[in-house]
Amino acid sequence: MLSLLAASGGAADPIYWSDLGLSPYLFEIGGFQLRYYSLAYLLGVVFAYWHLSKMIKAPGAPMAQRHADDLFFYCTLGVIIGGRLGYSIFYQPDLWSNPLDVLKLWEGGMSFHGGLIGVLIAIAWVSRGGNLSFLRVCDYIAVNVPMGMLLGRLANFNNGELWGRVSDVPWAMVFPRAGEVARHPSQLYQAGLEGLALLIILMLLFWKTRARYRPGLLVGVFTLGMGLARFINEFFREPDAQLADFAARTGLSMGQWLTIPLILIGLIVTIYAVTRKPVGTGAASAAANPA
Repeated sequence: MLSLLAASGGAADPIYWSDLGLSPYLFEIGGFQLRYYSLAYLLGVVFAYWHLSKMIKAPGAPMAQRHADDLFFYCTLGVIIGGRLGYSIFYQPDLWSNPLDVLKLWEGGMSFHGGLIGVLIAIAWVSRGGNLSFLRVCDYIAVNVPMGMLLGRLANFNNGELWGRVSDVPWAMVFPRAGEVARHPSQLYQAGLEGLALLIILMLLFWKTRARYRPGLLVGVFTLGMGLARFINEFFREPDAQLADFAARTGLSMGQWLTIPLILIGLIVTIYAVTRKPVGTGAASAAANPA
């Protein structure tokens, strides 16, 4: 059904991405360019640190500011290292023919799943060292991740990359590096579902409900929501060129296959969280200040 929707729509003159006047960088000084993709990562990390610091000041926090400072450092490393390794393993294994190419972050190529693994390792490291609840720390980190997804996908659109499948929907766009055919602006779909929608849901759950007192609920909703959003969006996104044959053979893209475990894990963790007794404020405060 979704594959049919991805190819359907009324005929209309396409929008030309080149007519939007977008540039991959904010400014250029000499040979240096401040690229929007780099800026998206920077702003995403800064937002996460600022908002996490605000979250732990609210009742029920499972950590103190010193833990947030450590998480800021190690999670940033986890995103960069894990994201790049994940991309080179799952999406571009040819990079390993020259291992130095794996280190060329400036040439692009980051995997959400690899970054997620890197962040989980970072959280486990900080939680173990600080005697914190791993699951509750994951809850607090999960609330902040969709902002990075939103900014990253907007940067992809601004760069005119990671375009969607061929389509004739009224808002279809012609991207310069994708030929003369109109395509879904799937970067915007991803920014909307994986970024904005999930950010709003998690913010409301944290600030307007007592979800923070149910260990695993926030990270479970995040994982389930991200998995479903990514699975849906992959129907509209053009598979990576080197994995087009894989998608044709298996019926699903690499991104969708990697997302199925996320959906299952998110569902299991969410059910676990809502069927367990919530923690009390006193217990949470004690966890934030371990002896």
